[in-house]
Amino acid sequence: MINFVFMLTHNDATVPDALDVLEQLRGTGLRYVGFKDVGATVPRLTEVCAAAHAQGLEVMLEVVSTSAEDERRSLEAAGPIGVDWVLGGTDAASGAKLLGGNVRYCPFPGRVVGHPSVLEGTIEEIAEDARRITALDGVDGLDLLAYRHATVDVEELARAVVEASAGPVIAAGSVTSFAQIEALSRAGAWGFTIGSAIFEGKLPGAPDVAAQVRAVLAACA
Repeated sequence: MINFVFMLTHNDATVPDALDVLEQLRGTGLRYVGFKDVGATVPRLTEVCAAAHAQGLEVMLEVVSTSAEDERRSLEAAGPIGVDWVLGGTDAASGAKLLGGNVRYCPFPGRVVGHPSVLEGTIEEIAEDARRITALDGVDGLDLLAYRHATVDVEELARAVVEASAGPVIAAGSVTSFAQIEALSRAGAWGFTIGSAIFEGKLPGAPDVAAQVRAVLAACA
């Protein structure tokens, strides 16, 4: 079984009605929810995080800021917001020190550029980076932009990164179909995220958000 993280995000930014969407998720069976460090203030994300915890959900903050200073601010905000996991970020060593082991930390392997973020590098380079990063103290796993790579075979990439990683690999970004989920599951990924595809109604059960979440969870099982 592969784990599904529903991201309260669209186009790499937290949606403005995240609290309302979260309320729609009651009773779906969802276990993991997330949001980005772009698109909402820290007080707003703190409120969303508290509401998610009240539903018994684990909460993930994905860091997609492009500057080192903005990434640092987002990592420093993870504690006050109250999240359980931090995903993303490109400076794993500094991130691990800032977070101090207080949350599960899964940074990006490979060369990640732009916003929305894309992944660059060969499979071999990304896998070697995965091995290096997950050997660092304070790093628990990886946030892999598997379907944000323009040229490689994604299942091959995911499998190589899973084999190289010392922790769970979460595939993030541009998952829009059950076939992609099956490929990630075959590759051994711990989980994957979907945000925009559900808000754009691309999955069974559309346009209803909760119905699409249930459909994805059924596919995971």
